[in-house]
Amino acid sequence: MNLQDQHVVVIGGSSGIGLGVASAALEAGASVTLVGRAPEKLEAAASRLGNGQRVRTFTADVTEEAQVRELFQSRPPVNHVVVTAVHAYYAPIRQFDLAQARRTLDSKLMAAFNVAKHARFEGPGSLTFTGGVAADRPGPGGAVIASVNGALVALARSLALELAPVRVNVISPGWIDTPMWDVIAGAAKQERLEQHARRLPVGRVGVPADIGSAVLFLMGNGFTTGETLHVDGGHRLV
Repeated sequence: MNLQDQHVVVIGGSSGIGLGVASAALEAGASVTLVGRAPEKLEAAASRLGNGQRVRTFTADVTEEAQVRELFQSRPPVNHVVVTAVHAYYAPIRQFDLAQARRTLDSKLMAAFNVAKHARFEGPGSLTFTGGVAADRPGPGGAVIASVNGALVALARSLALELAPVRVNVISPGWIDTPMWDVIAGAAKQERLEQHARRLPVGRVGVPADIGSAVLFLMGNGFTTGETLHVDGGHRLV
């Protein structure tokens, strides 16, 4: 994959999957704009990535339309946009905090609408949303995540028609070893990931680089649009 002289915006790029996507794009020759809500995290991520002039940061909450508009008006036109940001919330349905559930919906679905509305692409380009295996293999307490991941699949198919020739796809990760698991599982993170790894056909959980390389495919393959690419280690099979 050659992204030489192309501009990639990674929303949620300061850690986890987003940082893995940014790293893969840089290795392929792109310049990258990392977008997130916390400037100190963005600066730490930029420092970790290195590459000087090819990495920029922009502080924005992509659930806020005005901030998304400013993001794309203040940047050069983009070739590819990847949206990985999420506020993860898990709870049994009868114990739902609806405000937290709405925050999750805003962070993945309304943010996707904001980005699709305001992103300015140079050439055909691509827009990639991050769904997840919960859409296909939901678990107890995961209703809001399963719902929003499924909604992104439907949204991408619709936008693939409306935004053409920009290609719109969804990357659907399985369990990926990221800082989000520190929030979900706390001290039990390592034990839960190891237990899950033993169930998977590939014998391990994913790492951000697994998703980064898959997103590069979606950026580069000009004949793929309206699709969901599952990168889950066989999770849907077990």
